[in-house]
Amino acid sequence: MLRFLQATLFLSLVPYLNAFYLPGAAPRDYIEGEKVDLFVNALTPMLSGANDAKIKSMINYDYYNPMLRFCEPKDGPVKQPESLGSILFGDRIFNSPYEIEMLKNNRTCQTLCLVPDVTGEEAKYINDRIREDYAINWLIDGLPAAEMKVDTRNKELFFDMGFNLGNNEGKHQNLPALNNHYEIVLRYHKPTPTTFRVVGVLVWPASIGGTQTSNPNCEVDEARPLILNEDQLQPIRYTYRVTWNESDTPWATRWDNYLHIFDPRIHWFSLINSLVIVVFLCVMVSMILVRSVSRDINRYNAIDLSEDVQEDWGWKLVHGEVFRSPANPLLLSIMLGNGSQLCSMVGVTLIFALLGFLSPSNRGSLATVMMVCWTSFGGVGGYVSSRAYGSLGGTDRRKNAFLTAILLPTCIFIIVFLLNFFLLTAGSSGAVPFGTMLLIVVMWFGISAPLSAVGSYFGSKHATIHNPVRVNRIPRQIPPGPKYLKPWVAALLSGILPFGAAFVELYFVLSSLFASRAYYAFGFLALTAGVVALTTATVSILFTYFMLCAEEYRWHWRSFLIGGGSAFWVLAYGLFYWASRLQLDSLSSVACFVHTVPVLPGSDILTGTIGFIASYWAVRKLYSAIRID
Repeated sequence: MLRFLQATLFLSLVPYLNAFYLPGAAPRDYIEGEKVDLFVNALTPMLSGANDAKIKSMINYDYYNPMLRFCEPKDGPVKQPESLGSILFGDRIFNSPYEIEMLKNNRTCQTLCLVPDVTGEEAKYINDRIREDYAINWLIDGLPAAEMKVDTRNKELFFDMGFNLGNNEGKHQNLPALNNHYEIVLRYHKPTPTTFRVVGVLVWPASIGGTQTSNPNCEVDEARPLILNEDQLQPIRYTYRVTWNESDTPWATRWDNYLHIFDPRIHWFSLINSLVIVVFLCVMVSMILVRSVSRDINRYNAIDLSEDVQEDWGWKLVHGEVFRSPANPLLLSIMLGNGSQLCSMVGVTLIFALLGFLSPSNRGSLATVMMVCWTSFGGVGGYVSSRAYGSLGGTDRRKNAFLTAILLPTCIFIIVFLLNFFLLTAGSSGAVPFGTMLLIVVMWFGISAPLSAVGSYFGSKHATIHNPVRVNRIPRQIPPGPKYLKPWVAALLSGILPFGAAFVELYFVLSSLFASRAYYAFGFLALTAGVVALTTATVSILFTYFMLCAEEYRWHWRSFLIGGGSAFWVLAYGLFYWASRLQLDSLSSVACFVHTVPVLPGSDILTGTIGFIASYWAVRKLYSAIRID
């Protein structure tokens, strides 16, 4: 009877239930004649179509920058609300004067505005941006305006977000032409006979020169290009023409053309290669643990009744030193706490991405989720740091809790402040507004720091991790070891394999970051992250075992450095990417790139924490399996 009543109640509520959509994922239905808003975003550098093309700048510019002289709405530009991640990624979205109505004015040439007095200085500024391959970015119904291109590898069509400000290739290399006409193709889908949904936004820009004050002409086939004279006043007329095309693409899959994966075979090859490396390392670790270590343990635990003294050898010689407190346990515990916080942030962000919560329609959702996760996992960092500090022999718990909460956020804030200063001096729209900076400070020091303090409190209340063997009072002398086990040499050697597992995905991430391309291969990225974590852990265990066999018991800091060794190769690859894919002429662009280098300490801390935890687990397992007299 109870189940019948529950079913009746549920069925009675069905008519009142509404569908649930993720943020940015709800479709917008238009009727014929309804206004379709076109929003403009910041101008960003892009890669040209040449195979050897390079990114020539790293600075974003506001669309309504006075030097660009674009057409403005009658009542002035109105800034649109944006998320925290969208602002941090450089989005600056405004309304526009374009008048677009659903299925109206099909293929009608329209004049946007006439700019009568473009000075020579403004013309030079626009020409410089064209030479730097800047792209215009529009948004219609959450979709970015794009150019249709063909992937030369597999001949597939895809939408490349943004379109050229002008043309500086071929005969226009020395005299760039400004694109002042836009062929806008809007693809729509009909879910019902009277409603329409936008499923594609394509723009073909063109340059139409000649007399700018005569009747508008949108025929681009025989038009002369518009070359801006840098020595005199001149007018610019902006025109556009909208074409409506019905499409079979449903609203749910409208992003498929934008989220194009360039040659997925490269991703699969990299992933399979990384898996082979991981399997090889796991087999090596298994052989060492199962054969060598097990044999050593059996030999150590075997008691020969005919001998009065049993001589220790190998890694058992340092059983009384292996858990001695390392140098600077406070700094190491702070690194481990922040590394655990980073690991939690990365893991949860990838889970959200794999589940589809980070919709590309919700601009900046990736950065927003990362910021929120970093703030929310402050308690994890404080707890791990406090437990590690107590286990490493630290006594000043309050100092540990305070520095864990503020040290890394303070360093990051200083770096962001300096970067913001360079962006402001360059006139970039990518500079973070004061209100957003204040919000970040409140999130870090007002939410993350208190959570870190709470985590430190609970960590101090738990008992320290007891070591399986006692520590000798007098430190043992360390014999000279092989050169490949010296700290920096071991870190460089150990970082090759984790970097080799990730460098292909790293290339696509850097291209997405610097060339304003969408990256949405989160499945490949998550698998690569798992492979890198497993590779880092196994390499750290191997090198720690080799160190102990060489009677080198100072493994704490070394395992952290070995785990973070891939950061050195990431830095080297970043410099190679700069030399091969970037052509930065201005000091501000160079400064923007240099300020991405602090990402490396974050990578070092994250992988170093994985290496230390794996080594600590292996050492405890190793020495808890032998009997010490």
